[in-house]
Amino acid sequence: MRGWLLAGLLALTPAVAFTQSASEVERCFQNPASCASSGGAPAPAPAPAPAASAAPAGPARGPDYAAVLNSPEPDRRKLQESLRTLDKYSGPIDGNLQSAATTKAIGDWQKGHGLAATGKLTPSEAVALNNEATKAPIRRLDPSAQVAAAPAAPPSNADALKSLRARLAERRKAAEPKAVAAAQSLVADLKAYVAADGKGAAGEQFAAFAKWYADTKAAGRTVGDIKPAVEDYGDAKAGVAATAEVSFETKQGDKSTSQCLVFAWIEASPRKNAQVFSCDDVAAVERWKTDQALRSAWR
Repeated sequence: MRGWLLAGLLALTPAVAFTQSASEVERCFQNPASCASSGGAPAPAPAPAPAASAAPAGPARGPDYAAVLNSPEPDRRKLQESLRTLDKYSGPIDGNLQSAATTKAIGDWQKGHGLAATGKLTPSEAVALNNEATKAPIRRLDPSAQVAAAPAAPPSNADALKSLRARLAERRKAAEPKAVAAAQSLVADLKAYVAADGKGAAGEQFAAFAKWYADTKAAGRTVGDIKPAVEDYGDAKAGVAATAEVSFETKQGDKSTSQCLVFAWIEASPRKNAQVFSCDDVAAVERWKTDQALRSAWR
């Protein structure tokens, strides 16, 4: 029966159909819809869709620094405050995370935590930094929130003079024992000279004193009490220099007078560059000090 049906279809099929194989004709018979679009000829099977190829992988993403750099200013300022709290930063709290001082501070903090010292923070690093600062025992104050301190006023003349006097007092205190000892040694030699009636080291070293004593004796006056006072003391080019004002009480009958002489010398044995001046001749005394390059520890 099947054979007769196939023969009938062959008779009805156009001439072009004779080129088709019997198997194709049988398939059209069993499934006429598959041949409808080609006038009874079987439609070619649709080509399989090409398999979708996997999208090429993009380059690996680097650390996200932009999120922190572009964060709101209060967040950026807080990071600077955290760096200041951890003693990493001492610059202004201005929210500029790209300033040289801020990037250095960030890099130092990163080094201390074994991180790449890039000078820029990822979001996770920013959180870690703020958390660490929160736990720090000492919190620093934001200098931008402080009122700028007014510049210190220069010291007044009175204050400067007071400071100078204090320094001089310290130097004089240190030099006083040696200066007093030098003056007392001088007076001992002067008294010995008077007691020996014009003989001794004092007259040999201070020729002007020897003359003064001779003139006093010739005038019928005697020398009584001798009182020294240190006038100046300090280092000089040839050694330690000393000057002393010495008051001499002289008597003639019932009349007593007082005379003052300035003795100047370089400490040595015997004394060097020894000179005697009237206490009124201040200029001559100062010239002697200048000549000796005296650096006073007394005035």
